[in-house]
Amino acid sequence: MRVREWDPRTASAAEIRSLVGTVNAVLATDLPDDPPWVDGQVRDYLAETMPGERRISWVAEDDRLPEGESEIFAHISMLLLGDIGVLEVIVQPRLRRRGLGRQLIAVAARRAYLEGFSTIGVEAIGGTPAIAFYEALGFEREYVETRSVLTLSGVDWPALTVMSNSIGAGYRVEFHPGGPPDHLLEAYAQAKLEAPEEEDDLDLAPRSSDPQRLRDSLDTLHKRGLKPYIVLAVHDASQVVAGLTEVVVPAHHPERADQYDTIVVRDHRGYGIDRAIKARMLFELRSAEPGLREVQTWNAQHNESMLKVNAELGYQADRDWYEYGADVAQLVQSLEPID
Repeated sequence: MRVREWDPRTASAAEIRSLVGTVNAVLATDLPDDPPWVDGQVRDYLAETMPGERRISWVAEDDRLPEGESEIFAHISMLLLGDIGVLEVIVQPRLRRRGLGRQLIAVAARRAYLEGFSTIGVEAIGGTPAIAFYEALGFEREYVETRSVLTLSGVDWPALTVMSNSIGAGYRVEFHPGGPPDHLLEAYAQAKLEAPEEEDDLDLAPRSSDPQRLRDSLDTLHKRGLKPYIVLAVHDASQVVAGLTEVVVPAHHPERADQYDTIVVRDHRGYGIDRAIKARMLFELRSAEPGLREVQTWNAQHNESMLKVNAELGYQADRDWYEYGADVAQLVQSLEPID
């Protein structure tokens, strides 16, 4: 078994296929109801980052075969942004409890330490071995949210029609596949500033809330094979974006879409905007993505209003997801003494 730094940009097609196979083995064990990955822009998904951000990856592989031909048994990536390194770790289930995950985290933590980063964060899925694994390494739980899944075949479309038409007078709802038009980008960015601040959230996926960063974000989504769909509620009198909802369809699991932000600007709450825009989005997705079967979303457990809206739409709570954080220096010291 060898561990080496790995660049998806230069990886062989066989390595990408092997990594997808490892991801699917993990999904089959930990999230058996989730759709498997397909090799749809996986290389781009792993390689592309926002301007000013970097991603470093390592793999553990069979050392009996040449690089580029061996089987990838485990993978870790670290996205470096701000003063935090965000980890994603997978290990073949049949090779767990052999120290591979610990070894990969030690390598990543060492790099984060040498580059001056102070914190490492990671998501762990409730009901999987990851919880005990990270807590044993000294990671501390910082934040929890619940994933809910909507199965489109079970949607009550007549009820959804009522919801999509229930927006108050003086607002119009617009659908923008690919992203908002340029003339609305500044108003869109202003609305994004209304996103709730979660005191305990480690901000492992920071939002973009200025026009240029939004342009960069949308460009990066497309490069990574993540197709964005946007529904906006626009206030007719002021032309401000009063509400927005975002869904992304990934090329590597196109049967299940990911819900991103849903935001209603404070001054425009109470007019049915949240229900109307999320209902409209589902109608648009049904037309634009005929192969789509499900949409998944994540919400803080105290966000009762959005949880209620999602329940009305037909979302079913699935399981909890946790954010864990660790001090880099302490983690390095516990895993590998600093010379």
